[in-house]
Amino acid sequence: MRTSMSRDVERFRRFLKAGMPGPHAYVVLLGLTRFDFPGVIENIEKGLPYSAFERLQRNTAFSTDQLLDLLQIPRRTLARRKVAGRFSAEESDRLVRLARIYARTLHFFNGDPRAATEWLSHTQRAFRYVTPLEMARTEVGSQEIERLLGQLEYGVLP
Repeated sequence: MRTSMSRDVERFRRFLKAGMPGPHAYVVLLGLTRFDFPGVIENIEKGLPYSAFERLQRNTAFSTDQLLDLLQIPRRTLARRKVAGRFSAEESDRLVRLARIYARTLHFFNGDPRAATEWLSHTQRAFRYVTPLEMARTEVGSQEIERLLGQLEYGVLP
């Protein structure tokens, strides 16, 4: 796990305390600076820069293999994206989804990145003993993660 908090995570934590600068402020975890819907869509459609993958990895402390599995990208494709400098729109959408899920989990754990990463990496009874990371491979699974966190936040046990 990381020994010090990344600047992106620290910035997101400040957003949690002071208020979000936009509805999609979680993209700060990808190194993006536009937090509005049109800005996020524009970035996805043109393809996120390779640095977004590196930032997400640094911010979440997930291994390369974990992220490749979540993004459903073979290692050779990742190598090609590194050379090209950009991800496809579909891959970019998945990167944004992972940032959103991580940020939602980070919010639930009051900005504690270690707790967020650990919770996402461990099996959850509510998901029939599957990890939230496995659930996050699909949009429907990601919505279930967000739903569960919302329930837990309000003390509603699944």
